[in-house]
Amino acid sequence: MAEPIELPLGPEVAWTPVAHPAREPLQGAHVLLRPLAAGDAADLYAATHLPAGDPAVWTYMSDGPYHDADDLRGALIEAEASQDPLFFAIVRAGRVLGRASYMRITPSFGVIEIGNIIFAPALQRTTAATETIYLLARHAFDDLGYRRLEWKCNALNAASRRAADRFGFSFEGVFRNHQIVKGRNRDTAWYAIVDSDWPPIRAGMQAWLAADNFDDDGAQRAGLAQLIAQARSY
Repeated sequence: MAEPIELPLGPEVAWTPVAHPAREPLQGAHVLLRPLAAGDAADLYAATHLPAGDPAVWTYMSDGPYHDADDLRGALIEAEASQDPLFFAIVRAGRVLGRASYMRITPSFGVIEIGNIIFAPALQRTTAATETIYLLARHAFDDLGYRRLEWKCNALNAASRRAADRFGFSFEGVFRNHQIVKGRNRDTAWYAIVDSDWPPIRAGMQAWLAADNFDDDGAQRAGLAQLIAQARSY
């Protein structure tokens, strides 16, 4: 009688499902993330549409740009009530300059995604923008205990892919013909940070955000990717 074939299996995991993120604010030194509300429509519209904003920030989103603030308010009424995605307003100096969300939240497996990210031009390439991602990642891993944080974007969205690399996410591949968005095909690029990746990424982000990483003119002394790489080498 033939011996049974032992097929490979993943390591056993002592796992207890984690909590769903709550609708509560996340406060940083440079930015506040708070639950997105319908009342944010006027500020968010002004920040992301002409004349002060740039409607191109909506190009790769499943929604937007919007005809006017009232049009956007209708979408925010739905967002305000949603638990997944769970939307945050990105507030700097009292102004709503963007939005972000947790989405595809799976507490039973400890998997969560950051998505629906809109950074108005006034928020792009700022310390507050980087701190936004840090606050969401830190909360998912350190406060809630998730095992995997995902980042997905249109494979043609070069800016989002550069951001994923900069923030320390690992590229995992492209899902071809993944979605149809605004009548167009979307191939989706997948990135992730897992819990074992997080400690050096956290250290690099904290080092980048530290006050002594910036000179008197506000210019960074060391780049984020450099600091994450250094932390990984220790």
